[in-house]
Amino acid sequence: MRLLRYGPPGAEKPGLLDEAGRLHSLAGRLADLDGPALAPDRLDWLRAVDPASLPLVEGTPRLGPPVAGIGNVIAIGVNYRGHASIVALPNEPIIFSKHTGAICGPDDPIRIPPGASKVDWEVELALVIGQPARRVPVARALEYVAGYMVGHDISERDFQSERGGQFIKGKSWRNFCPLGPWLVTRDEVADPQALQLWLDLNGERMQESSTDDMVFSLAELVSYVSHFMVLQPGDVMLTGTPPGVGMTQGRYLRAGDVVRLGVAGLGEQCQVVMPDGD
Repeated sequence: MRLLRYGPPGAEKPGLLDEAGRLHSLAGRLADLDGPALAPDRLDWLRAVDPASLPLVEGTPRLGPPVAGIGNVIAIGVNYRGHASIVALPNEPIIFSKHTGAICGPDDPIRIPPGASKVDWEVELALVIGQPARRVPVARALEYVAGYMVGHDISERDFQSERGGQFIKGKSWRNFCPLGPWLVTRDEVADPQALQLWLDLNGERMQESSTDDMVFSLAELVSYVSHFMVLQPGDVMLTGTPPGVGMTQGRYLRAGDVVRLGVAGLGEQCQVVMPDGD
């Protein structure tokens, strides 16, 4: 299934896309696409719903983040082997977090905060937890994943690296975590370690790789993180970005730039960069 949320910020409604790409409303069937709605039995219940029985949504409404009420955004750093030429690859996953206030829809604008000069791009595969995960073994880790989506881990490098070295400060301005356009349930992704991902800046290809280049697989990441914290339904994990970020090129986002990015089978995002007020 391709599940999504549509409508104005803060008033999104749940929906799904049928095989023809038509948007149907789920508003009459469930309150929202939040953590409890992503439990295995609830997803099985949704799979039994005939899309033709659901009302069509006319026009092209704004899409919000596919999951509501996200409690945690856990992110992984330096997780592609392509980074090896510029930085040592880690022996264990590098974990940090983004404040949930950064979450927004896939096509909402990127906002440059006051005082920022090094706003950077990072296309990522995001996974969403569907049931509590505590000290889970690698062999079973993906059973705890509800689905996958495109994630954009936008970063302000000066805030991140030159203001005391606390990642969360450079990762958490509003609209620094676009998610979507939709959540593709785990059963629809044959091999999440064989997905192409890419990012274009003003039409120029900046990042292009495959999830098969990850240092730590998705199963390894879920298992590893679950040994340090209990992952909850609706939690999002950003699983790392491939080479090609602006930091390595001395190039950063400016007002008026257009960023397009996507992951094969999971859809695309498009964001216009704009300054944010005080």
